Amino acid sequence: MFWDELPEYISRRKLLEMLGMGLGTVALSSLLKADEPRRFYNDVIPREGHFPGTAKAVIQFVQVGGPSQMDLFDPKPELTKWSGKPHPDGVEIHQPKNSNVLMASPFQFRKHGQSGIELGETLPHLAKVVDEICLVRSMHTEHNNHPEGLNMLMTCRIFPGRPVLGAWVSYALGTENQNLPAFVVLRDPEGSPTLGKGLWHSGFLPALYQGVEFSSTGTPVHHLHPSVPPPPGVQRERLDTLAKLNKMHLGRHTGDTELEARIQNYELAARMQLAAMDVLDISKESEVTKKLYGLDNPVTAGYGLRCLMARRLVEAGVRFVQIYPGKGQPWDHHSKIKQDMPEICAKTDQPVTALLKDLKGLGLLESTILMWAGEFGRLPTTQMSDGRDHNRNAFSLWLAGGGFQEGLAYGETDEFGYKSTVNRVGIADLQATLLHQLGLDHRQVTALHEGREETPTNASITGARIVPGILKNPPKET
Repeated sequence: MFWDELPEYISRRKLLEMLGMGLGTVALSSLLKADEPRRFYNDVIPREGHFPGTAKAVIQFVQVGGPSQMDLFDPKPELTKWSGKPHPDGVEIHQPKNSNVLMASPFQFRKHGQSGIELGETLPHLAKVVDEICLVRSMHTEHNNHPEGLNMLMTCRIFPGRPVLGAWVSYALGTENQNLPAFVVLRDPEGSPTLGKGLWHSGFLPALYQGVEFSSTGTPVHHLHPSVPPPPGVQRERLDTLAKLNKMHLGRHTGDTELEARIQNYELAARMQLAAMDVLDISKESEVTKKLYGLDNPVTAGYGLRCLMARRLVEAGVRFVQIYPGKGQPWDHHSKIKQDMPEICAKTDQPVTALLKDLKGLGLLESTILMWAGEFGRLPTTQMSDGRDHNRNAFSLWLAGGGFQEGLAYGETDEFGYKSTVNRVGIADLQATLLHQLGLDHRQVTALHEGREETPTNASITGARIVPGILKNPPKET
């Protein structure tokens, strides 16, 4: 140690000399830090990642409610064998009217594709492209409540207030199209999902990076055009005058990121008047494409339209798109799972599969990550005799494109599907892996918040690692 090496007596001159060397190192460190790239942004100008990434964009299918893994993706013969008997070790009870009695899946499973991955019968369209997906069966999370589980899925923390993944990606990489937002949200026009805007919030990042809602009914971008068009030249004059006033106002309120974001959003809205309507005009799509997405069927038309819009947005350079299947928690099957699960699957299965096929046909799948996930899974035991309660200990999700392995079922749960056991993957691990595929080191995407450098994954209490087993070209060090 340094102090052990000091002589018993040291002169004042020698002490100052030694301390001066230390201060010089501090000064040099400060100078070097000043030369580092700027770490805090408030724009969406395209930025390079930390290394060449496989993917350029993400489409996130947010399946709010907690899809049941043992009824969709994770077949359990032992669960069928033990159905009607108590779970031998007991399960973590979340809500009342729950029992410790095991319940077999009411749905049949079959092997599909060359990979032989087994899927439940309610996903017939996904079954046809199963060799394109990477199915992760060993996910786990930290909370059994919907709000906390959704916060965890989006931010790596169960408490609100942090940026969601889409905000971090927009912050780190900007967008390739300056006439469209970097982060777009396509929700059901009938209502918002649980947590609403909290699912696309920018947290402590500038408000510019929060998701922008586009509508799949009526005018896609609300309030984009005036109800009565102004005379020629008037709109341009108004915009120029507004820009001057905004600049003067911002000069008196420097550092106000909400104000900066609002001004930039107004400027973006002006640019979107020329670009957004063209991008979202699906009348240019062929009838074959519309039928592929199920736009000719009332059951699939709404979700199918949002999926088609997502493809057009990514094609136009948007960085991150969220798609929601319905208001509230459409996958929350505490009862009547045999009746209700086929309904939500019928609404979503064809459009999701169509988007995957369409992206592949256009040569965009390899540069676009598709992620299908809910906030947690379900218990193997019964609730209200014909449903399942929440389960944070195990759930399944799938990924496609963006350099993820194809035709792979990764990880395992126990014999009843209650707990992840082999190759366990946490939410922070998933986010670290997604960011890596975009060319980002999750430890180097930083923003200063309350004196601390925050990253997308440092909120996780279990840490974060890249999952090499689900990648085509995993990094040498993870």
